[in-house]
Amino acid sequence: MKVKRKYFFFGCSIILFIGFSILFFIILKAYKISSNHSKSFIENGFRFSASQIPEIEEYISSEQKNIDILHYIINIEVFPKRKIILGKTIINGIFKNSIPKNIELNFNDNFDISSLFLNGKLIEYIYEDDKLKLPVDINLKDSFSVEVNYSGRPNSLGFGSFSFDENKKMPVIYTLNEPIYASTWFPCNDLPKDKVLADIIITCDSSLTAVSNGILKSVELLKNKKTFHWKTNYPISTYLIYFSAAKYKTFSDDYVNKENDSMKIEYYVFPEDLEKAKRDFSIHPKALNFFSQTFGEYPFINEKYGVAEFLWSFGAMENQTITAIGKNFISGSQFFTDMLVHELAHQWWGNAVTLSNWKDIWLNEGFATYSEALYYENQSGVKSLQSTMKSFLTDFSGTTLYNPVNLFDRVIYNKGAWVLHMLRNEVGDDNFFNILRNYFETYKYKNASTFDFIKIAENITKKDLTDFFNQWVFSGSGIIELEYSYKPKGNNPNEILLNLSQIQKEYYEYHFNLDINFIFIDGTKELTTIKIEKRNNSFTFNFEKKIREIQFDPEGWLACSFKQISKEN
Repeated sequence: MKVKRKYFFFGCSIILFIGFSILFFIILKAYKISSNHSKSFIENGFRFSASQIPEIEEYISSEQKNIDILHYIINIEVFPKRKIILGKTIINGIFKNSIPKNIELNFNDNFDISSLFLNGKLIEYIYEDDKLKLPVDINLKDSFSVEVNYSGRPNSLGFGSFSFDENKKMPVIYTLNEPIYASTWFPCNDLPKDKVLADIIITCDSSLTAVSNGILKSVELLKNKKTFHWKTNYPISTYLIYFSAAKYKTFSDDYVNKENDSMKIEYYVFPEDLEKAKRDFSIHPKALNFFSQTFGEYPFINEKYGVAEFLWSFGAMENQTITAIGKNFISGSQFFTDMLVHELAHQWWGNAVTLSNWKDIWLNEGFATYSEALYYENQSGVKSLQSTMKSFLTDFSGTTLYNPVNLFDRVIYNKGAWVLHMLRNEVGDDNFFNILRNYFETYKYKNASTFDFIKIAENITKKDLTDFFNQWVFSGSGIIELEYSYKPKGNNPNEILLNLSQIQKEYYEYHFNLDINFIFIDGTKELTTIKIEKRNNSFTFNFEKKIREIQFDPEGWLACSFKQISKEN
């Protein structure tokens, strides 16, 4: 998921009336696009109840962790004028261990349930506190099937989990489940580790098109209604299940891999945005090729990749095989390419390899954010990589990456990307990209934790990376802040005493390698690497020529700031 904020500041001392009018409309348009939202997904952090880890953990009971849902059939009919849905969800699952007293499911408790069946038998149930509790017969076998028939107006929670909206006086209905809001429109075991197969069946007015995850199995027309049946053939987490229904225009591209296998890239956009979308979305075939060559083949090659337009104001969401992007972010100028690349990267990082627990959110967002930098490096070279990473170098204080204070803090995105960037420098390109490919292949269609990723990294590199991950993922927060001074040592102007001190407050002492470029008075350079293992450090260097300038971290591999406090020549 990614949100944008771009502020445009214009000013001059004297503005003619026409110039002022043009400026006013530019600012108005920019404000409509992006007021109060961030360039990276979060600038100041969205603060809603389920963005906090404790609230999420309370939402999932121990009984829920004892069931394994295998398959959902989610059948929804939408009634936009009344803003209600008619739903029927069939849930097939098994018990992991012993048979519990109750089957517990997440289900927002504002619906009217007309009937509920367990293994074909009409049963009584408890429906309160956003939970559905079904008493289990002691004679029940290891598997179960639940059918829930319900109706009502879905609550729109979180970022807008279920929305009835309008575009050009036509209905637009869409969902956004992350992190724990799938249960606002269908009963489910709403935790990322319970991956399932799903059939999503949407009935809507015949003037609308309903799009969802996976492949389209059928479209049935009955009088003035259409029923769209979408099916996933790959495991999916509930937070990635999605549908939207709107008056869409469609077009497509082709992705062709190195084996000459092809897959359709499908686009669903509002009619007035068709030409703009064609320009913006044209980046997808080359981005798919690059990520497939870098990480491993696109993980849903036998289904599709798609992008659907919706009316969310904050950005885009990486629903499995069908990214949803807000109307304000289709510009026709490829201005929001980073957003499209970010969501595409999530198909690998988040959708195929899914976090084990919301404490591991950086494995989704940090990886997708660094994928943006890798894409720009591939397109425009190392300078583009460096400038992209520099744009991510913000204040990392206030939270750790693992088990963060707030799930959607900007730190998760930007610092997560920087951890991967620094790991790449630590282990070298060959090892780094082998780590990514091995991690992807090992946990594809499964769940992975931070500890799983570390184990892969250490197995590939044959290095103990405990200190690296402790200081950057588990313990440390904030960036490295270095103060430095240098001067001739004694009477020899070519012998330099360099003093370096870590002054950051968030984390007392980082351990890291620091590249230093010494530039001499004749313009020549000498690159050396020193190891920083203390708060205060002193180094002596002896050269044959006088130093003109010192450059620290010249290639931009460290999340670090540098401040010179004195210099003597």
